[in-house]
Amino acid sequence: MRGFVISSYRPGAIGRITELHANYYSKYSGFGLHFESKVATELSEFLTRYDETHDGFWIALIDDEVVGSIAIDGILSETEGYHLRWYIVDEKHQGKGIGNQLLQRAIDFCRQKSGTRIYLWTVSGLDASRHLYEKYGFSLGQSHDGTTWGIRANEQMFELRL
Repeated sequence: MRGFVISSYRPGAIGRITELHANYYSKYSGFGLHFESKVATELSEFLTRYDETHDGFWIALIDDEVVGSIAIDGILSETEGYHLRWYIVDEKHQGKGIGNQLLQRAIDFCRQKSGTRIYLWTVSGLDASRHLYEKYGFSLGQSHDGTTWGIRANEQMFELRL
C-alpha cells in the first residue's frame, strides 16, 4: 500500500473534490447536475470566506492526487455547532484508513476549538458512511424526505455532542 498525506488546500482541490462527489453520488444516490453544481458553488464560497479561527479544511493526497477531503464549516459554530462538509474518499482508496484519519482530524479540530456539537447532512442508503459516523459517536438526529440535492431523497442529519 502506498502512503497518503493529509494536507490543506492546493490548486485544483475544488474541482477534484467536486468530481469525487459527483461521481460517487451519481452512482449511489442518482444525483446529477443540481448536486454537482451545489457542491462546486458551496465549496468555492466556503473556501473564499475561509477563516482558520473557526473553519477547517483537509485533503488526502496520494502521489499529489487529491483522493479525499473533509471540511468543518464553523461560521455558525456559536449557535448551531460545527458543520462537517465535503467528506469523501475516492472509492479506489477506501479501506486504507484515509476516511478515519480525515474524520478524526475534523473532530479533533472541533474539540480544540471547544465546540459542543458537530453535525452533517447526508442521505439514507450510504451504509458504510453511516457505520463510520456511528463508530465515531455520531447519532441520527433528524430524518425527512426532501429535495436539497436535486432529487427526492431521505435526508438525514447526524450529530456528535462533544
